[in-house]
Amino acid sequence: MTSRSSAPLSTSSSLRTYTTMTPSTPEPTYTVSDLSEDDYHTASDASMDRMVEYFEDLGDEYEIPGYDVEYQSGVMTLKLGDKGTYVVNKQPPNKQLWLSSPTSGPKRYDFDSEHQVWFYGRDHHSLKYLLDTEITKAIGIDIDVPLDAAK
Repeated sequence: MTSRSSAPLSTSSSLRTYTTMTPSTPEPTYTVSDLSEDDYHTASDASMDRMVEYFEDLGDEYEIPGYDVEYQSGVMTLKLGDKGTYVVNKQPPNKQLWLSSPTSGPKRYDFDSEHQVWFYGRDHHSLKYLLDTEITKAIGIDIDVPLDAAK
């Protein structure tokens, strides 16, 4: 028979646990695609159109103070009243989409044609992830911008 200690378990906050398990679906590694000028415009125009339509519909569905969406000449401006203004614009010379965020600042997104995603090379987060995360927090409404995987 084995004897067990009756000492209480430690409840110290310095207790650390580690795991060697890896996620069952690892995050994809994005790579910058070498797009032709036509392919860049096809991908960027489709993405900009989906964003503009989504944000226009969002403004129609919810009463968000100071909310406005404008799109002209490859530049989408999304005003969230006192929460700030997001600007997403096409940058054809670099084949990128540029974002100006009131929360995280400026970022430049490249396109990965294999995954159909615009991603930021420094942290590999997608434009969709950033917009979904920041705007959901800003306006208190769960959003799901239809950007990745050609939604």
